[in-house]
Amino acid sequence: MYSQHWKLKRRPFENTLEPEFYFPSQTHQAALLKLRYLIENQKGTGVLVGPTGAGKTFVTHRLAKELNQQLGPWINLVFPQMSADDLLTDVAVRLGGESVVSDWPTHSVLPRSAALRIIERSLDEHARAGRQPVLVIDDAHLIDDPATLQALELLLNFQQPPQRAFSLILLGDRRLLSQLARLPRFDERLAVRAMLQSLSPDEAARYIQFRLEVSDARSAIFDDEALAAIAELSGGIPRRINRLADLALLVGYADARGELTAADVAAVSDEFATVGVD
Repeated sequence: MYSQHWKLKRRPFENTLEPEFYFPSQTHQAALLKLRYLIENQKGTGVLVGPTGAGKTFVTHRLAKELNQQLGPWINLVFPQMSADDLLTDVAVRLGGESVVSDWPTHSVLPRSAALRIIERSLDEHARAGRQPVLVIDDAHLIDDPATLQALELLLNFQQPPQRAFSLILLGDRRLLSQLARLPRFDERLAVRAMLQSLSPDEAARYIQFRLEVSDARSAIFDDEALAAIAELSGGIPRRINRLADLALLVGYADARGELTAADVAAVSDEFATVGVD
């Protein structure tokens, strides 16, 4: 809607995982390096924590792109609030493919012993083929059933590098660390702990300009005060930055503005507050 007004070839502040929009901030690069170390050195299990909207999923997608030729399959579980048996069935099917569970009724939950056998056999097959699976569980802090975390703990018993290597990465907010601390055997096997921080004011400004450049902006759209206002009002969280900047572009288009100021950003932020958007 506003792209033509601002002479942009695409919308710069969509919450997508398109690799060209990855901004290499200090905190994101540090997390990426730790997770890459985890996988390349077959360390087993790691955790990445950070505020909602900080970019945890984006980091793992970036990692998958960088390591895609060395790994496989890359499995993302985005609905962690499932029973232990549902989770193990999902992992079994996605590791081995539908053909490995052809003897069971479609969409049924496998008995735990059967799911574990399939997982073990599939991991051995991947190992013989030179593949190293990576299992990423998004929003793992939402797992409220201890039995589900214990099922994940069972998977760790299959990690036997270099003969059978796979990586397990848990993503979540800070609550995840306390949840894992209540499972000492799991917690002790975490080889890597990475934490995403919010962007500094300078990084937030560069993040905005970077996204505009990727979208082929021909001139400055936000003045320096507007950039500083977005950094402050968003707390440096990328998803919040995207939301503020996107609506500011829309309002600026509606008002036929040529440049956006701190006052424009403040008005957008007040609108969010009025309608109760976090």
